[in-house]
Amino acid sequence: MKKIVISQPMFLPWVGLFEQIKAADVYVHYDDVQLPQGRSFMNRVQIKTPNGSQWLTAPVIRGERLIKDTVFDHSQNWRDKQLRTLTHNYAKAPFVEEMLTLAESIYSIETNSLSEFNIYAIEKIAHYFELDCIFEKSSNYNIQGSSSDKLLGLIFRLGGSVYITGHGARNYLDHELFEKSGIRVEYIQYLRTPYPQLYEAFDPHVTILDLIANVGKSGIQWINSPTRYWKEFINE
Repeated sequence: MKKIVISQPMFLPWVGLFEQIKAADVYVHYDDVQLPQGRSFMNRVQIKTPNGSQWLTAPVIRGERLIKDTVFDHSQNWRDKQLRTLTHNYAKAPFVEEMLTLAESIYSIETNSLSEFNIYAIEKIAHYFELDCIFEKSSNYNIQGSSSDKLLGLIFRLGGSVYITGHGARNYLDHELFEKSGIRVEYIQYLRTPYPQLYEAFDPHVTILDLIANVGKSGIQWINSPTRYWKEFINE
């Protein structure tokens, strides 16, 4: 069975997104949908600091536009500032140099596009962990329709039989439509398995750069959440 994941390209995302990549045969960057208004994970993520969690935010020019058409606001020198923030807060992490080398290669990409930056970062980190799947962009397929219809169109175009998703889909996905269309829906059952972190209580929702800084490539063992059939997940 060919497993498809379709997810908006988030900014230096948490471990959970890479668990979706690990579960997928084809991972689709969902870049031709509206950029969420207000705060979202498309342009910000948390890190750990001695004073608690801190947001890293990439400034973007707001407006009614698709994710793929969203550009950075370069009136702020945010890339260098974020690298300094990572360097300072992870200075005592065992694999800080490995993490910073990866982060520097990501921040050095020459693009003004939010989606290009995020996609590059996601695929670069997936390659670091040797996660083997095919990456696609939804904008290459120009599928139209409502949310569930558009997702189904992409899955059919890619020859998928299983759709794997995160918990957010619980509130909008037409599960019965997928069932009638012959597509099995599975949810990632996030384990949020603790790994060694700097600073007090474990926080599973920070950027995956935190995992890399603390445990390096062995972090693959914490990218381990299973999937669960939608009826079991919804009714638990």
